[in-house]
Amino acid sequence: MTTASQQAQPPAPAPASAHGPRQRGGIGGSVRDSLVVGKRNLIRMMRIPEVVIFGLIQPIMFVVLFTYVFGGSILIPGAPSGDAQAYREFLMAGIFAQTVTFATAGAGAGIADDMHKGLIDRFRSLPMSRGAVLTGRTLADLVQTALTLVVLAVVALLIGWRTHENIAKVLAGFALLLLLGYAFSWIGALIGLSVRTPEAATSGGLIWLFPLTFISNAFVPVNGMPAFLQHVAEWNPFSATVAAARELFGNTNGHVPKSVTGAWPMEHPVVASVIWSLLIIAAFRTLAVRKYRSATA
Repeated sequence: MTTASQQAQPPAPAPASAHGPRQRGGIGGSVRDSLVVGKRNLIRMMRIPEVVIFGLIQPIMFVVLFTYVFGGSILIPGAPSGDAQAYREFLMAGIFAQTVTFATAGAGAGIADDMHKGLIDRFRSLPMSRGAVLTGRTLADLVQTALTLVVLAVVALLIGWRTHENIAKVLAGFALLLLLGYAFSWIGALIGLSVRTPEAATSGGLIWLFPLTFISNAFVPVNGMPAFLQHVAEWNPFSATVAAARELFGNTNGHVPKSVTGAWPMEHPVVASVIWSLLIIAAFRTLAVRKYRSATA
């Protein structure tokens, strides 16, 4: 027989999930969560404008230094010796690609900073998609990278860089560059989750980028490299995007051969660029989200 005290007793609370708060289900919830986190990161960037300004200064310095210091001394195949305009058009796709990939260090440092301050643990306690925090961060970095490319393109036009294709192809070239930058931001996310401090994330995000960008077709023709480096450079994902951007910008001018070693990515740079970028996103997004689930500040 039920007593009055038993009837007045409130129902027992449901047991807490061993895996934390319930996450929003479905792709729609994940997209909404990612956009909210992305908006948060964009607002944060706007409140620290010096980060954006310093991010613009470095690529502008590269453009000016490479153009006016090295422009007359590097021989482009098929171009007259000392033809600065030929090198300028050869160079700019490489500078654009370097700029979008160097944003990797900023992505890693930002996530490492959130880890260091305990924000990642707070996000994990909320009922939100597990991948939304990282996706939102990478999308915010993509917006910042796009703004940097716009400013850099204006500077390049001022110093004499020109495209020789229609606007659709030029925009496709910039889209491939942004796709590469987005892919590399997932590498930065994984690095940021794997280290203890933002300083370590910045160093870890740059140390491997220098050989990747310089052992490529970005700044000098591949045919001047030792034979073994030619193969490395032409199978480099970075080189594929640089070659694709040059082709879409019309900056080959018949001077630069597609491939020295017959590498498939150089013979089909646009397709190779898309494939490389999508493979990097698939691999490193999976690894980053898995790391996020187990990472602790």
